[in-house]
Amino acid sequence: MKTCWEEAGWEQLAPDVARCRLPDWDCTVGVVVGDTDVLVVDTGSSLREGAALRAEITRLTGRRPTRIALTHPHFDHVLGTAAFAGCAVYGATGLDALLRRDRDALREDAIRHGVAPDAAAEAVDHLVPPHHAVSGEVTLDLGGRSVLLANVGPGHTAHDLAVLVPGRVPGQPEVVFCGDLVEESGPPQAGPDAIPAHWPAALDRLIALGGEDARYVPGHGSVVDAAFVRDQRDELAARFGVSR
Repeated sequence: MKTCWEEAGWEQLAPDVARCRLPDWDCTVGVVVGDTDVLVVDTGSSLREGAALRAEITRLTGRRPTRIALTHPHFDHVLGTAAFAGCAVYGATGLDALLRRDRDALREDAIRHGVAPDAAAEAVDHLVPPHHAVSGEVTLDLGGRSVLLANVGPGHTAHDLAVLVPGRVPGQPEVVFCGDLVEESGPPQAGPDAIPAHWPAALDRLIALGGEDARYVPGHGSVVDAAFVRDQRDELAARFGVSR
């Protein structure tokens, strides 16, 4: 029998942990449900998309989201944040300053990738930078469930944040939301803000965080295992000439 998440088109990754793959860019949005708090991982590419996500998550959980973790500063992961009014927002150290400083570049990037100009401008005008900076690791208590936010970058960008969700019972695999440090639906995209020399080491930190048995959730594409992440680490090292 399908769970309520699966009936709504989401992928259930573990009890009270799910994700959806948004249209257009196949971008992952994750949800972790505790007894008192609901954490959302990334928020989509526009206020309209963010509002739809918030409404659906509220319907499926019976509660409004209370916390947001932004994995990195690209438009398809952050521009829906303002639709989650009242949520505490977390991001890697420096992400808040970057989002305030580079709003024009963020808007232009969204438009270049196909977001309607009016929608991109509206989302950037109302953009919510993180309230809480993660420089190392921060544990969030969601009520009966702890989630670890880890600043594992730089790599895909200078501000890469991973979200580790431990299993609730012994033997249950951990879930790691990787952001775009890991991509399965195509080769990892290295834009002008990537830090290629440090990206392979960021994936080493990601594997050390989750371990061999974790389920790794890419920013784009299907869930993968540690072997996939390790292979992608080696591919990136070869691509960018980074010695092990």
